[in-house]
Amino acid sequence: MRRVLSSLIAVSMLAIALPAAAQIPGQQQQPGQRGQQRQDDDAQEGNRSRAPRIAPLRQRANAGPCPYVKVLYDAARYVELADNRAATSNVGFTGEIEGVTAGCSYRDDDPITVQMDVLFNLGRGPQASGDQRTYRYWIALTERNNAVLAKEYFDLPVNFDGSRTASVTEEKTIVIPRKGPEVSGSNFEILVGFEVTSEMAEFNRTGSRFRVNAGSAPAPQ
Repeated sequence: MRRVLSSLIAVSMLAIALPAAAQIPGQQQQPGQRGQQRQDDDAQEGNRSRAPRIAPLRQRANAGPCPYVKVLYDAARYVELADNRAATSNVGFTGEIEGVTAGCSYRDDDPITVQMDVLFNLGRGPQASGDQRTYRYWIALTERNNAVLAKEYFDLPVNFDGSRTASVTEEKTIVIPRKGPEVSGSNFEILVGFEVTSEMAEFNRTGSRFRVNAGSAPAPQ
C-alpha cells in the first residue's frame, strides 16, 4: 500500500558547504608520441564510424548524501501484555519493525525527496481478541543529533484472516525543502517507530522481547 507524506517539512538551518570535486590535470605528451597518437586516433575514428551509434545515458549524481534513516530502538516493537506481566500466556497483539530501506534524490537547489519502504511483522498472542487490529506508528524528521523538525502519525490496519502472523510493507515519500544547494541530506535524520505506552518503551529498553507469534493459540472469541 502506498501512502505519501504530503506535507512539506520546513527546514531552517545553517548552510553547510559541500567540498568541490577534485580535478586531475591532464598528462603531457612527449613530442615523439604525437605522430603515433594521431594514427591511433584515426584508426579509432574509423572503427567508430562503422559501429552503430548509441546515445550515451545521462548519469547525474545527487548533490550530496541521503539523510540517515533508522528505527528508534525504544519504539521498534509493540507488545501488549495483560496486567503488564511479561509472560508468554499474557501476550496480546504484537508487532516489530523488521527493517527500513530508503533512497533519495536531489540536485542543485531541489528539495530532498526520500522514498522509504517500512516492513512490519505482526502477530496475535493468546490474549489477542479478534482478527483485526489497527496499529499506529510515526515518522519523524530531525536535524541530525538535534531537534525534531516534524513528526507525523499513521494508522496501520491489519486483518490476520485467521492467521497468527502477518507482514505488511508501507511505502512512504518524504519531501524535505532545503535552505540552499549547499545543504546536504547528511544534516537530517529520519526515525520510525510504533506509538507505544511508557510500559512498552521500558520493556523494549530492557532488551526483552517476544516473537510475533508468541503463545500457543489466540484466546477464544
